[in-house]
Amino acid sequence: MNDTTPAIDAAGVRKSFGRVTALDGVDLTIASGSLTALLGPNGAGKTTLVRIIATLSRPDAGRVRVLGLDVTTQGAQVRAHIGLTGQYSGLEEALSGWDNLVLMGRLAGLGRRAARARAGELAGAFGLEGAVERMVRTYSGGMRRRLDLAASLMARPGLLVLDEPTTGLDPGSRQQLWAVLAELRTEGTTMLLTTQYLEEADRFADVVHVLNHGKVIASGTAADLKSRSGVTSLDEAFLALTGSGSQREAVAPGGTA
Repeated sequence: MNDTTPAIDAAGVRKSFGRVTALDGVDLTIASGSLTALLGPNGAGKTTLVRIIATLSRPDAGRVRVLGLDVTTQGAQVRAHIGLTGQYSGLEEALSGWDNLVLMGRLAGLGRRAARARAGELAGAFGLEGAVERMVRTYSGGMRRRLDLAASLMARPGLLVLDEPTTGLDPGSRQQLWAVLAELRTEGTTMLLTTQYLEEADRFADVVHVLNHGKVIASGTAADLKSRSGVTSLDEAFLALTGSGSQREAVAPGGTA
């Protein structure tokens, strides 16, 4: 991938579950090196789109390229270059934090020595040095989320997908997690964020895309969207753009749409 290749390039993406249309012709381009927020009411299609980008689901129609790779025909290559973390931890409860990190590194193709070196580097970066030898089942919610994020970075992914990573965390844990993400941003890591906390998108995102009824209905900086809606907060702009947001949820296997 060269510097001009979008991190994500989606065109005409459609996905239905029975009679329910989750995505209705989504067009989306995300620049390499950016932090992009994907917002929408429950059922808008956010999780469905994230699952397609992460190769966990296939589109019914349309095209999605991630780091220049087609998610449908080159899924294995896509998975080797992305990290995925969110509110539902993929960690092994019966293993230590250290063993989880090394396991993820080995699964990503790192040699034993390289996996251990990377695990030590990330444990330090995420403030987990004093906890990595403990079983994950003893971790607090904030510690699990930091370990999950560290695990997703073991292979130095070109794209990090953050699906509601701070949902359920207390304010202190949210602040700690965003301090780590801010550091990744300075290093040029491309990030795609979905979040229930609009102040996070307002504060951190370079670009915001708003989904509603399976379509991208607005795109721009947070300041653009607020100005366009004639309001002073992203929450107000979101409500103005989407209405009540009470549309029926389209449930995708493994998560909400």
